[in-house]
Amino acid sequence: MARAFITGITGQDGSYLCEFLLSKGYEVHGLVHRPDYLPSSNIAHLYQDPKIHNRTLFLHNGAFEDATHLRRIIMRAKPDEFYHLAGQSSPRLSLELPETTVDSIGMGTLRLLEIVRDIPEPPRFLYASSSEVFGSPSHSPQDELTPLNPTTPYGAAKALSQQMARIYRIAYGLQTCSVILYNHESPRRSASFVTMKVARAVARIKKGLQSELVLGSLTGQRDWGWAPDYVKGMWMILQATPVDDFVLATGELHKVSELVEIAFAHVGLNHEDYVRHDASLVTTVEPVSPCGNPAKAKRLLGWENTTPFPRIVARLIDSELKKLN
Repeated sequence: MARAFITGITGQDGSYLCEFLLSKGYEVHGLVHRPDYLPSSNIAHLYQDPKIHNRTLFLHNGAFEDATHLRRIIMRAKPDEFYHLAGQSSPRLSLELPETTVDSIGMGTLRLLEIVRDIPEPPRFLYASSSEVFGSPSHSPQDELTPLNPTTPYGAAKALSQQMARIYRIAYGLQTCSVILYNHESPRRSASFVTMKVARAVARIKKGLQSELVLGSLTGQRDWGWAPDYVKGMWMILQATPVDDFVLATGELHKVSELVEIAFAHVGLNHEDYVRHDASLVTTVEPVSPCGNPAKAKRLLGWENTTPFPRIVARLIDSELKKLN
């Protein structure tokens, strides 16, 4: 039975990856920072299943600040594959908390890479990077050879981690790599992301529980995909020999205004009757057309995003309506 270790296992990507690997017959180990949140987390259904928890799924309490404890956990788990998905996840928040962001993302990754380097049979290691490493690129779409040019502490910390994974691959011969993820959504997405803010507001407005949706810029554009597809892509990357860095994206840009129009239309409402602009919500450093080129992943892995943008939006809203019902 193959063993995998996941950091950030309770997050959107970590929970889908956990389910995917369990379905593949893996023994899965996960690092949990706040065990008291498990009963309400994205893996609650797995944690509460006695046929899974402590049989094929093992959860370990720990924090990135305690490298000694991390080392003990990972040495005992002896994973064949390591998926590092955890860390501060908000570019906007990183502008307010740059030191915390860089320590959580950059130093956290470095500590893990040092632990992996000391394991007698080191696992294949995948780091979940972000399109934020490109910041405001000179060309679009971006690919694996696009120069890194982050414009936020979050992007800079992600770039540091991505570069360190590459360095450990070259300098120490480890199977370490990064996946450069563009926006990918699901009902498990945090409420801080614009897709979920729109989906939840539209559902509440439809149910008469909310009167308006307040947003910053409607002209911003994103490359939005379906999270479960991207999680499968992570696994495919670690099955390749040798491991390498890949961009996972749809290659298509959609404006926030398009997201809003599709969302309201899905519930039979006119968005112009409910949307209000608030200039204070506009981010000071806004990425310019972050659109990824997934050609390498398609060519070498056979990977692609399977869910069109309108269907993603519909799924988010249907999920929110179901919760309200």
